[in-house]
Amino acid sequence: MWRTPVWTRRTRSGWPASTEIRRLLMATYEYLCSRCGAFDVKLEIGTAPTAYGCPVCAGAARRVYSSPGLSLTSKAVAALHVREEQAREAPAVVSQVPPRRRVPRPPHPALSRLPRL
Repeated sequence: MWRTPVWTRRTRSGWPASTEIRRLLMATYEYLCSRCGAFDVKLEIGTAPTAYGCPVCAGAARRVYSSPGLSLTSKAVAALHVREEQAREAPAVVSQVPPRRRVPRPPHPALSRLPRL
């Protein structure tokens, strides 16, 4: 029998139920087994326990907090992130206010139609 996909089921208000939304939103959590090493587990967002069973030896593995995957960001965003991290460790120090750069503005087009003296 054909089932209605989860993302099309709606509540009376027309919105998906919160439990169905949580089922759709999965996150990758990293765990470290003392015998087998690190492994990843995909779980619903906010449901990751502090200890999880190792898939190889079935021993208890503790959760490891790691940095988020930033490899999918654009080069401009990655460069800004690197600059912000560098500024946190060693902020740039200036001795004076930089001079104001004047950008030459093109003349208004209506000025060319004015009579010349």
